Formats: sequence, C-alpha cells, structure tokens
Amino acid sequence: MKIAFSHLLVGFLWLLHWLPLPVLRAFGWLLGRLLYIFGRERREVALINLRLCFPEKTEAEREDLARRNFVAFSRAVIDRTLGWWASKERLERIIRITGVEHLKDPAGRPIILLSPHFVGLDAGATRISMHIVGCSVYSNQKNPVFNKLLYDGRMRFNDAVLLSRQDGMRKIVKAMKAGHQFYYLPDMDFGPKESIFVPFFGVQAATIPGVARLVRLTGAKVVACITRQVPDGYEVEIMPPWENFPGESVEGDTEFINRFIESQILRMPEQYFWLHKRFKTRPPGEQRYYK
Repeated sequence: MKIAFSHLLVGFLWLLHWLPLPVLRAFGWLLGRLLYIFGRERREVALINLRLCFPEKTEAEREDLARRNFVAFSRAVIDRTLGWWASKERLERIIRITGVEHLKDPAGRPIILLSPHFVGLDAGATRISMHIVGCSVYSNQKNPVFNKLLYDGRMRFNDAVLLSRQDGMRKIVKAMKAGHQFYYLPDMDFGPKESIFVPFFGVQAATIPGVARLVRLTGAKVVACITRQVPDGYEVEIMPPWENFPGESVEGDTEFINRFIESQILRMPEQYFWLHKRFKTRPPGEQRYYK
C-alpha cells in the first residue's frame, strides 16, 4: 500500500512539471503558508534558529521571516519537479547561471564547489550538472520509490559520481583527483563526531571541517556557488576561486567559511534552510536549544 501510494504521488508530481512557473509558485506559496500553520515542530525550529541568529530583530519580524522562509522552501520543493522532468531548454531559461568559467581550473587543480543550504541549491546543482561531471554525497532514502526518483534526478544530465556519507574522505579525494568537481554542502549539524565548534552568527555550531581538510589533501581551489530564488526562476552565481585559502589552521578556515555563509544569508535571509536543527549539538555543559 505504501509503495502504491508513493507511485501515485510521483505521478502527481510528474503532472505538476507541465504547469507554468507562476502556477507552480502560487501552489508553493499556498503549501508554504499551510506548512507554517500546521507544521508546529519545524516552525518552532525555524523560530529558535532565527532568535539565536537575529537577536536584534523583534519577534514579529522573525515570525514574518519564518513565514517567508516556509514559502521559499515550499516553492523550491515544488520546483524540483522541473529539475526531474522539464526539458533542458526550459531549465536553461528558468535557471540562469553566471561565472561558468570558474567551474574548471586552468591549471587542472581539483575544485570544491561550496554550496550552502539555500532553498535553491538543488536547482543550482541541476544547472551546474549541465556543464560538468561532478561528485557529491548522496544519502539513500528508506522509500525505494523516492530513492530512485532522487537518484535519477542527480544523474539526469551526466554520470555524476554519487558517494555515501559512509564512504569517507578517501573516496572523495579519489574522485576529485580523477577530475570530478566536488559539490559540497558545508553547513549542517551531523553530530559531534569529526565536528569542531566554530561560531555561526555568534553561536557555537558543530561544523565538519571537510573543506579545510580536503583543500590540504588535494590542493583544490574553493569556488562558492550561491543560488537565489527569484520570481521568474533561479539565478546561480559561480564566484571566483578563493584566494589565500587555506589559512594557518583548520579551525580558522572553518570559521572563515561560516562567516562567508553569514554574509550570503544577510543578502537573502528568507532563503536559508532555517528548518534544520543547526545548533542541535552543543559543547559540553551547554543547554539544548531544541525540545
């Protein structure tokens, strides 16, 4: 029964991709407002995150930001139907990209594509996959129907190298040295194992120092990829490679990355992934923020 329902849901999602973008966006707006009203647990997570990161704002301002965040997130979820099934030509019109020249290093060095958790990151990854054959970490889903949908979506435009989180650093380094750009999401709390605590908006956050370590192992250049959701689609900005990186320490480099992410969040705070328990892991002796 569960598998049959999953197939019906995928069929419904497939029908959505034929709709014009304004209709999809209207549907996403409605879904976002409903999720904000009825998704009490995630609403509280978002508000806790916003209180920690924006203590200077009023509670009314944070609630308004959270509502807009739910809408942006829901629109991105609905828009994923386009990435799975829309034609390449339509996607190129909807997802515009600048800085493509930075996706490859003239000297042939590996590249880490740093993509923080903004709602448009999947749209950005789809557009980037039209230009390079990269590698990234993929988490298998328990539901086989959705697992196949997500996996096939990642592989739609090329034979990308998808690695499990359990594969560890060695396979990532091997893929990078074979010429695959590594699409890396640096800003989630995966627990205390292999993490270090560095400030994020002034709050100590458990952060895996993967970028700093990979750069030291491979000599890779770091290229930031920021995808902004706009009324008529998405804009993917591929920034120039970072200079003077890495620095003197892994801790300092990881803190630099968090400061960079903060600067990008301030450009579009409603589009960051505030629904994640970013501060779940606490330093010894600190109280928990989430229930």
